[in-house]
Amino acid sequence: MPIAAAHVSSPAKVPTPIFPAAEDQILIRKVAEPGGWLSNMSPHPVEYEGQKWWHCEAMFQALRYAANDAEARDEIRRWKSPMRAKMVAKRFRDRHVVAPLSDADVANMRLCLRLKVSRHSDLGRKLIASGERPIVEDCSSRGRRVNNLFWGAVRVPDSDLPMGYAWEGRNWLGRLWMELRQELRSQS
Repeated sequence: MPIAAAHVSSPAKVPTPIFPAAEDQILIRKVAEPGGWLSNMSPHPVEYEGQKWWHCEAMFQALRYAANDAEARDEIRRWKSPMRAKMVAKRFRDRHVVAPLSDADVANMRLCLRLKVSRHSDLGRKLIASGERPIVEDCSSRGRRVNNLFWGAVRVPDSDLPMGYAWEGRNWLGRLWMELRQELRSQS
């Protein structure tokens, strides 16, 4: 069940830790790229509470609204285009019950990823097969906006590191995928 907040408030300033880049890291950028299957925008439908969602992005966006807000949830759910679903969700943002970038938002993302892997077992096998490789949502091309530094990270120059750069950001999407990978590994 998704986590709902009693009221919506803006998240506190997001601390943006720095962590080193790795040679064998998995980057989440575009769906067509090698790490694209980890993106919420990938074409992997999920089911939740008896409803089909074309992709995790729509479900994730809809979980920010009250369960009885059928207008917002249904309008978001109907779009096959994940970007369109995300844009439609913005029209209803004044009705959020889960604050973006909150602990409840992270819990909802965790739920979306688990449903994606449970519906598409090949993705679970692929995730386990990725070993210990770090997973990073690379938001470098999108800039240093708060949401990019929360869900992903941006490259920052660091000549002291072998790769010549480090990552700045909380990388919650990558961290949740690595958490799920560990859970799957311990279950098998």
